[in-house]
This record gives sequence, structure tokens and C-alpha cells, in this order.
Amino acid sequence: MRFVDEVMIKVRAGNGGNGCVGFRREKFIPLGGPDGGDGGDGGSVYLRADPDMNTLVDYRYSRQFQARRGQDGMGANRTGRSGEDLILPVPVGTLATDVDTGETIGDLVKAEDTLLVAQGGFHGIGNARYKSSTNRAPRQSKPGTPGEERNLRLELQLLADVGLLGMPNAGKSTLIRAVSAARPKVADYPFTTLHPNLGVVRVGPLQSFVMADIPGLIEGAAEGAGLGTWFLKHLSRTRLLLHLVDISPYSDSGDPLADVSTIARELARHSETLARRERWLVPTKLDLLPSGEGEARVRALVAALDWQGPVFPITALQNEGLTALKQALIQALETAGQAEPAESH
Repeated sequence: MRFVDEVMIKVRAGNGGNGCVGFRREKFIPLGGPDGGDGGDGGSVYLRADPDMNTLVDYRYSRQFQARRGQDGMGANRTGRSGEDLILPVPVGTLATDVDTGETIGDLVKAEDTLLVAQGGFHGIGNARYKSSTNRAPRQSKPGTPGEERNLRLELQLLADVGLLGMPNAGKSTLIRAVSAARPKVADYPFTTLHPNLGVVRVGPLQSFVMADIPGLIEGAAEGAGLGTWFLKHLSRTRLLLHLVDISPYSDSGDPLADVSTIARELARHSETLARRERWLVPTKLDLLPSGEGEARVRALVAALDWQGPVFPITALQNEGLTALKQALIQALETAGQAEPAESH
């Protein structure tokens, strides 16, 4: 299935039904009086978070949606039927924004969350409502009001506990393949990851967390170079970031210090909030270095960066360092979960 994480759609709620002007006409009842009924309310448009959806591809080509209008009122004081509401299913983690005003309408972060995005029109009033002691035969009615119309931007921001950052070919996809059932493409050329991937990392029988992998960042990403910043929004809900850096001499740049600095710089340009998120350093591909040299390069990198956070060197292909990393992650996430409100991400 094609991964689509942002779409523009137009929604229109139903108009309210018009009120009716009617009079009772029956044999032997010459003064039946007004009996025009009210119209029905127009249907509203809602978004509902569907846990079985993981992409917005259904809205890629069908972009206009309209709820039903309310039925007009009728004689004999009959009220028109209200229009049926329209409920549009979206993936959990969808953010809805009004394109014209820039207003954030709502964020669907839990399964079955429901969000009103277009209010249906109010019903019209029939002439029976206008009858009074001084106006025994009113001929006025009130039409229904128009339903709300909106242009929406729907953005899917994946829900994950841990996000992976790094340059292309830093080993992000290899790591998520090694610790979860996710199977992103892995190859010896950059930008093999073209869309985000989620994987559930199981640490124990009742312990697990979700990890998100996005395309690698490059210099100038904040100005639109490469693919990474297009998907950085998927890391906005994560609690913790793993910054992977290839310390082998065969990396694209050959300079781990420059790679880490580039990612940190692009992250800050994209979002100050994301740049302040807790970030762990994960040197990768130690197996491509002679015994002992990898550890020495890690120590040199940590000293050059004056890195104060946790450091977890790994070799994903040989499954080295992964157990310690997973245990530390689950402990950090559980500690953060106890300190924060239940509404996470």
C-alpha cells in the first residue's frame, strides 16, 4: 500500500431544511389555522480515528465530501428528517487544520477519537411557530441555515515512543529490522528508506515500545534538500530520539563529528521543540573496524562533541549492543511514563 501522510480535502456539511408555510384544510374545519412544520437539521461532518488505518491514501484522489441536507418541513405539522452525519475514518495520529484560517481544528491521538470539522445547518422554522393571539394566520417561515464548508489539511503524524535520526546509510533501517518485525528496505546506497516505518520492539512478555524510522537527513534539509524534513513531523510525538552515526571509515562523509553536527543543526532549523527532545547517541557499524579501534573512535567522538547524554555503540548485524539498548530504552520510557500524565506523545 502506498504511504500518504498529507492530503487536502474539502468538506461541506448539509444545509438545514426549510420551514413550511401550510394551513390545515379539512372539511367542516374552515379555520384550521397554520400547520407548517419545521425543517430538519443538516448533517455534520466528523473525522474518526480508525486503528485499522495507517495511511491517508484513501483521500488522495477523492477529496470532496458532503453530508446530507435536512428535509424541508411539511404540512400537518410534520418536521423534516435531519440529514445523516458523514463520518470520515482517518488513521490514529491525524492532525486536522483549516487551510484558509490556519486554525488547528483538532488532533486524533487515540483510537475512536471523533472530531467535528463541519457543523450542519440549523433547521428552518415553519409558520405554525409564528402563530400568536395577534397573528392567527402567519404566512412567514424561516429557511434553514447553510452547512459549514471547510478546506482541510490532514496530516498524519505517526505515534511512536522512540524515533531514529541519522544521515543516509547510518544504519537506521538495519536497527529497526534487528529489533522488531518491521522490514524496511536495506541496501548499500543512500535513501533506501523513502517513507517512515514503524516497528514494535518487544523487550519482555509485557514490555514493548514503538520505534519510528524516517528517511535520512542531509545538509540543507531544512531548506528542502533530500527527504528527511518532509517526514520529521513523524518524530514530533516521540518521547526519545536515537541519533545514529556511522563511525566506520567507509561512511559517506568519513567524518562522524560533522555528521552529528549536521543532524543537530538541521533538527534545530526544523523545530526548536524537537531539537530539545532527549537524544541518545548510537554509534553504528563497529564491525567494520579492527578490534579496539571502534571503541577508541567512539570515545574520541564523545569527547569532541562533549556529549552529556547516554551513548550506546551497536553492531546491528551481529546483534551486539542491542539488548543493552532495548533494556535502557524501556526503562527510560517507563520512568517517563510514570512522571508524565497518561496522555503521552
